[in-house]
Amino acid sequence: MNHRHRKVLHAIFSHPVSANIDPKAVEAVFEELGAEVSHNGSGNLAVKLGSHAHAFHNSQHSLSKDEVVAMRHFLTQAGVDPGRDYPL
Repeated sequence: MNHRHRKVLHAIFSHPVSANIDPKAVEAVFEELGAEVSHNGSGNLAVKLGSHAHAFHNSQHSLSKDEVVAMRHFLTQAGVDPGRDYPL
């Protein structure tokens, strides 16, 4: 995982919640983590990481805080710990 991906991953897990995260960068991080990412016709981004799956709103602009929190929970459930696995 390159430095840019690590910065985005840590931004997802940062406190307070950041609402200035590029959705394309998050999609690249999901792919870097080995997730299957697909765009479905209803404007959602379907992500499957291991045995966990979730559909996120496919935003064209910065992510909302609620979306970032949902991504944080999804990654935590999938076993991703940026501090342990991907230190800066």
